[in-house]
This record gives sequence, C-alpha cells and structure tokens, in this order.
Amino acid sequence: MPLTQLLILALIQGVTEFLPISSSGHLILLPSLTGMEDQGQVIDVAVHVGTLFAVILFFRQDVKIAAAGLPRLLRGKRDTPGANLAFLLVIATIPVILAGLVLKLTGLDDALRSTAVIGWAMLVFGLVLYWADRTGGQDKTDRDWTLRDAIVMGLWQAVALIPGTSRSGITITAARQLGYARADGAKLAMLMSIPTILASGTLLGLEVAGSADAQAARDGAIAAGFAFVAALGALWLMMRLLRSVSFTPYVLYRVVLGGVLLWIAYS
Repeated sequence: MPLTQLLILALIQGVTEFLPISSSGHLILLPSLTGMEDQGQVIDVAVHVGTLFAVILFFRQDVKIAAAGLPRLLRGKRDTPGANLAFLLVIATIPVILAGLVLKLTGLDDALRSTAVIGWAMLVFGLVLYWADRTGGQDKTDRDWTLRDAIVMGLWQAVALIPGTSRSGITITAARQLGYARADGAKLAMLMSIPTILASGTLLGLEVAGSADAQAARDGAIAAGFAFVAALGALWLMMRLLRSVSFTPYVLYRVVLGGVLLWIAYS
C-alpha cells in the first residue's frame, strides 16, 4: 500500500478515535468517497494498536492503578481504588462486546456500512451530544464513577457500533448526561476505550493472523506508528481544550458532515 495512503489512514484513525466525530465512519467513507482501495483488516488492526498504545501512555497513571488492582479483582475483591476501577471498566465493556457479537453473527455490521447510515448517525448523535453538553451537570468527577454509571455508559457505548456514531462521542454524551464535568467525562470515555479497543483489536487480529504476509506486516507497523503519534496529539489537544471550550465545535463539524453525506446519499 502506498505510504501516502497509510499516512492518511493512520492520521484519520488516530485523530478521530478519541475526538467525538467517529473514526469508523471516516475510515469507511475514505475509500468510497476518494476511490482509494479499501485498506483491509490488517491495517485496521494496526491503527487500532497504535491508538491503544496512545491512550495507555496518555492515561498511564490511571492504567497503572487499574492494572495494580487486577489481581485483587481476580480474587473477587474490589476493595481498593485500582480493583474498583478495573471492575467498572470490565462492566462498561460487556454491552459493546455482546452487541458486537450479535452484529457479527447476523451480518448486520456490513449492512450498516453505508453513506446514509453514517450521515444520519453523524447528524443525530451530534445533536444529542449538544443537548447533553448543554443540559448536563458539572458536579461529578471521575472519582465519583459508580456501578450504575458504568452500566449506563457501557450501554450507550454499544450504540457506537452504528458507523458514524463515535465511540468517544456517545460515551462522552452519556457522561455529560449523568452530570460529569467535561474533562472528567472525557477521561472516563477514554479509559473505557482501552478494553474496548483491546477486545476489537484482538478479534480482528485473530481473523487476519493467518493471512498477513511480510509486506502487510510492514505496512501495519508503519500505520500503527503514525496512528500512535496522531492519537497522542489528538488526546492532548482535546483534553487541553476542554478546560475552556465546550463540545460545540465538534457538534458543528458532525452536523455539517452529516448533512453533506445525506445530500450525497439521497441525491
């Protein structure tokens, strides 16, 4: 695959994975709107790995706490902050895994990959994010995360399997609706991405493990590196901007792009 296309794909995945504007929607649209060849699952796995390492590095302190609590959680205890955080992340990930399996087994995942679906999801869930951001409280922090909130955010995260919804966008929407401050809600959404990306990346990796050759592995390594840098930059920028800026700029982008895609789909 040409280096330019690898760079474009990695930048799109890296930037859009954590911004509330849908990485899957952009990746699906790229070949259909530009005529580029479909990147294939090897590259999909690679860019997911790159973004996974980026979010782990950015939130390394929280990841370290959760990892330290895993042994206690495996013994059935969650009496430490780390064990409790690990438990809540597991609970929040279950809905999206179950929903993903249903879509995969029924073939609905391929049926949803259309310009019209992405356009409607961009538009509708962008407006839902705007509503939640404007009406949600600001009194909760990430330390107030409860089992109930983890379940609610996990259920909302499962909706992100509809291309164009945005995993980060829908979980941030849920957090804002539950009353979490913008930066804290975004932090929880990013932490939730770690087991989710790990699960989806593992599934894709198992599917392509026997088909990848040396060239595909090289392309994947390059894409992963680019995606890592792009994702790290996007995370830093968003978390910095959230100190003073709402989610409205992302909503405007979603509404405009959604409108354009619907015009293309129905014209």
